[in-house]
Amino acid sequence: MGTYNHRIAFTLYEQMLITSVTLPIEMLRAGEAFARRHLGNEFIPLEIAWLSETGEAVHSSMGVPFSAHTSFSALSDFDYIIIPSIWRNPRPVLRKNTSLVSNLAEARRSGATLIGVGTGVCFLAESGILDGHSATTHWHYAEQFKRNYPLVALRPDYFITQSERLYTVASLNALADVIVHFIGQFYGQEAANHVQQNFSHEVRKPYEEQRYLEGAVDRHSDEQIASIQFWLRNNSANEITFPDVAAQFGMSYRTFNRRFKAATGQTAANYLQTARVRQVTELLASTNLSIQEIAMACGFSSQGQLTRVFKSTMNQTPSQYRQVVRKKLFS
Repeated sequence: MGTYNHRIAFTLYEQMLITSVTLPIEMLRAGEAFARRHLGNEFIPLEIAWLSETGEAVHSSMGVPFSAHTSFSALSDFDYIIIPSIWRNPRPVLRKNTSLVSNLAEARRSGATLIGVGTGVCFLAESGILDGHSATTHWHYAEQFKRNYPLVALRPDYFITQSERLYTVASLNALADVIVHFIGQFYGQEAANHVQQNFSHEVRKPYEEQRYLEGAVDRHSDEQIASIQFWLRNNSANEITFPDVAAQFGMSYRTFNRRFKAATGQTAANYLQTARVRQVTELLASTNLSIQEIAMACGFSSQGQLTRVFKSTMNQTPSQYRQVVRKKLFS
C-alpha cells in the first residue's frame, strides 16, 4: 500500500459506464487541488491508475478509448479500488474479465477498500466478497442480482451500503456522494464541501444519511427514536426543549438522551442542529429570503447565531455559501 500517496485504481472494461470513471476522477482531482492549496505540509497527493484485464487500452462502448497503466494483477498495490458500472447485461463483461474476480478478492485480503458501482457490484458478488454482507445495485438489475447471488443481502431501497472497507452504490449520484465522503477523509470537511458545491448543482443529503451501514446505528431499529427524529425534522423551526420532547414521547429525559445517542450515534442537540443547517442550505439555494429571515424560519434565535453555527459546520458564512451555490445554479 502507498505510504505517501492515496493510491486509487479504476477497473476498465469495454462496456463500462464511462461517467462512473470520469466523474469521480474529476472530483478527486478537484479535492486534491483544494487540499494542495490549503493543507501545506499535511498534503498527501493522489496516485490514480486505470487497470484492465490485459494491461492494454480499453475502447469503451461509447467509442472513447482509455489507456491502462497495468493489468488487474496489480490491484493489491492500491488502497482504494473503484469498479465502474456496466452498460446493459453484466454477464458478458464478467466472462471477458475473468481475472478481475480473483484479483479483487486478493486486494480485499491485502486491505484495499473496494467501491462497486451499479452493476459493477456483480464483480464483487462473483468473488464471494459480498456473501453475508449488505449490498445494493442498479434498480433495473435488482431481481436478477437476487437470483444470481442469493447469499448477498441485497438492499435495493438504499443507494449506498457500507460494510467496513466494502462499499456498494446504486447510481452515479450516489457514487458522487461517496467520493465527497472520501475527500473528507483524505483532506477534511472543507475540501469535501468545496467539491460538493462545485459538482452537485442540487443540495443533497450527506453520505452518512443515505447509506446502509452494516452493523452500525445510523439505520437503527428503535422505532420510538425514529419517530422523535421525524418530529424534530418537522419541527426544527420551532423553539425546542429536549426535556419537553422526552415527556411528549413518554420517557424520562435521561432515558431519552441515552436511547437517542445509542440509536443515532449523536446527541439530540447535534441532530437538531444538523437538521436546521440542512434546511438553511436549502433556503439559501432556492429562495431570496434574507439571512435574518432564514434564521427565523429555521429555528435560530438571530442571524448572528445562525452565522456562527453555519460557519462551524460548513466552514463558510451563509452569504458565501449562497454566492457559490447561486453561481452554480443560475449561471
